[in-house]
Amino acid sequence: MDSTVVQKIIKAYDIRGLVDGELTEEFAFSAGVAFARFLEISREPATVIIGEDMRPSSADLATAFADGINSQSFDVIRIGLASTDQLYFASGSKNLPGAMFTASHNPAEYNGIKLCLSGARPVGQESGLAWIKNEILKGAALPLRTVGKVHQIDLLQDYVDFLFSLFPEDTFTHQFQGRRIKVAIDAGNGMGGHTAPAVMAKISADVTSLYFELNGSFPNHEANPIDPKNVVELQQLVIQSGADIGLAFDGDADRCFLVDERGELVSPSALTALIADRELKKNPGAAIIHNLICSRAVPEVITENGGVPVRSRVGHSYIKQLMAEKSAVFGGEHSGHFYFKDFWRADSGMLAALHAIAALLDSQKNLSELLNKYNRYFLSGEINTKVQDQAGAIERIKKHYKAGNEEVTFDELDGLTVSAKNWWFNVRPSNTEPLLRLNVEADTSAQMEQLKASVLQLMR
Repeated sequence: MDSTVVQKIIKAYDIRGLVDGELTEEFAFSAGVAFARFLEISREPATVIIGEDMRPSSADLATAFADGINSQSFDVIRIGLASTDQLYFASGSKNLPGAMFTASHNPAEYNGIKLCLSGARPVGQESGLAWIKNEILKGAALPLRTVGKVHQIDLLQDYVDFLFSLFPEDTFTHQFQGRRIKVAIDAGNGMGGHTAPAVMAKISADVTSLYFELNGSFPNHEANPIDPKNVVELQQLVIQSGADIGLAFDGDADRCFLVDERGELVSPSALTALIADRELKKNPGAAIIHNLICSRAVPEVITENGGVPVRSRVGHSYIKQLMAEKSAVFGGEHSGHFYFKDFWRADSGMLAALHAIAALLDSQKNLSELLNKYNRYFLSGEINTKVQDQAGAIERIKKHYKAGNEEVTFDELDGLTVSAKNWWFNVRPSNTEPLLRLNVEADTSAQMEQLKASVLQLMR
């Protein structure tokens, strides 16, 4: 294998690369061999569950990976088309390691592999990916072993039934304001088009859908709802259909973003606070994880409801590790990832969506009204800027605010966080690109805009 390519496509949390020349079937086979060897030394079960998204390359890559797994005497269970959280369900419920073939929200020319140990435990650089990378680079000759078996099963309905088992039995049978609740969904031609119909069939709801056809070339818009331009059609659909809530899923449907009944985008921090509030009613005094770019409203809401807020750096492996260490019942990221103890501490966009719908049915309030108490400050959203000298730019920003008159604190848990009484911002480098990511929050919109402009000027 080309060492430069291997180093490039094995990222901090997963494997991601161009199908043409990077993430090839040859690489997928080698990755399967290396993953099986890693599972063997880790004393993991000798069966791997494999799921795949709707990208044209996913099935062939998954087959090559399965061949690599089988070559090491490991068995394979193919669950076919799946969302990433459906793969986590399979890994958790069967207590087996897993691999999901998806490039999430990336364009059609990309694909990737998300790996997990039994019980849906994450595999990142520090928990196996570095070892797997070195094993691939070694390219050692394969030992002669008995070839493992391949089984195929469909777990979609089991996944759906499990999600609903996490709620009281009659949660989704109630009417909303005297009628069936109206839900608009944009699957972005991704795996939400596979899971959402099965989930919504169990809810007393009128559903209006956009782009449920599985199409890995993404002919309508990128399956990346964190970018506001990709949610415009859903916002219009919510207004036109009179929907009570809009749901937008990314390509592998492990993230979910909301639109309220007015067609306005909902902050993922507000959804984090809402679910934290609900989870603390079931688990008084529990710990809740929030990453450091969530709104200040999130730890405030957790504390007000008797919970223990625990701040984390960005990234699913850090969130899941902290959830295990702190016995946390829930974790939320401002990027639209939501993690649940009852879901093997894994993230599920669909489970987050069900919590939002359940909250609407419980409260009988419009979504905008329901979320008012969680929208306390003004957030910029994440702004990505190309910067070649990332460390130099961060040092320049730090020096500027140290020399300022306002009393500020500095925190380097993940990049640089600068905090004052009425505002804060975080600047952190991308793991994979020459980018700096900026998030700003302030008490007023004008203050937020001014701070954002100032930091961006320093950064550039």
